[in-house]
Amino acid sequence: MSSAASTVKVRCFLTRKFLAAASFGALAWASAAHAEVSQPTYPKSNLLLVTTVINATNPYMASWIQGSKDLAAKLGVPIEVVQSNGSSQTELAGIQAQAAKGKKIVLVMNPVAASNVPAVVQTINANGGYMVVWWNMPPGTEPKTSGDHFVAFGTYNGITAGECGAEHLVEALHGKGNIIALPGVLDSTVSQERYQGLLDTLKKNPDVKLLDTQPANWDQAIALRTTQQLIAKYGDKLDGVWTADDAMMLGAYQAFKQAGRLEKVKFSGEGAYPPVIDLMVKKAGNNAVVASAFHRGYMAAATGLLIAYKAAVGEIDVSKLTPEQRHGQYAIGCVTPENAAQFQANGGIPQGWLDELIKNPFKDLVGGPVLRTAAP
Repeated sequence: MSSAASTVKVRCFLTRKFLAAASFGALAWASAAHAEVSQPTYPKSNLLLVTTVINATNPYMASWIQGSKDLAAKLGVPIEVVQSNGSSQTELAGIQAQAAKGKKIVLVMNPVAASNVPAVVQTINANGGYMVVWWNMPPGTEPKTSGDHFVAFGTYNGITAGECGAEHLVEALHGKGNIIALPGVLDSTVSQERYQGLLDTLKKNPDVKLLDTQPANWDQAIALRTTQQLIAKYGDKLDGVWTADDAMMLGAYQAFKQAGRLEKVKFSGEGAYPPVIDLMVKKAGNNAVVASAFHRGYMAAATGLLIAYKAAVGEIDVSKLTPEQRHGQYAIGCVTPENAAQFQANGGIPQGWLDELIKNPFKDLVGGPVLRTAAP
């Protein structure tokens, strides 16, 4: 595919996604807004916003925290950040500690592992608060069967995101070469989906060989060490690196830079972090970074927290939300060197986005659950 054709394709993709989001979200929200509600509601003076992150060093998590804090400031409600440091036990204990303070919890959660969600649902049910979960949810658990207090589950299509990086990596290698893969946490729905997107792409391109797969736990430092080990193992055989997240991609990028092989290898990530967009705009390392799916922790956290808040204050009737609003996927894009400059200003977040979100918390909703089940 030529650069021009690729740019047109990506722009059309984004246009379709955001137009779909605007129309789908607006229509769905119009049916729910300003209705009488059936669930318990509270004055906002009785609420405590809580947001969870796996760590505060991952750029996605830092963006998540900022989106949570900016929304809290807009709403005039206090907020607490629970940092799990990659531990499900720490995550649950932190949420329980906040619930014990006496306020009703309004929670947006990015769980360490899918298996932690049911215990958190029990905690919020007991507290009487409301929660929205992003990214990870175990099979058999759904908001609509867990009661009104588990308001919604949101995700971005991990398979599409994984394909974004994989397809451009294959294109950059001209359809032939050897790559390694760095997924996130094994017990992570979204990591499994993104990896499935890679495997689906490789099935269509059999001359690109996957030599090794090593989970790097969404951690840049772990990705650096893991990639150093893989460079020592495979040496000059490596032509590309696929990662399930930009933080891990930056760790792999650093490892190849230290090894003096940066300009001979191509990289793809996920999340389109500002440092990664800058690398694409600069075409650093012989145009080493070829693609990354775009979404922001800022947008996910603010969206989830706002949905839970509106349920708590009675601006949403949980019983009348559509199936897609209770379990849905939100718009993403695919950033390449050709269109990366469009995403540099304000971290790629449109001006006024948060104010528009407050008017319609489902403004970026594009559909229901991701239909294909990942089985890496």
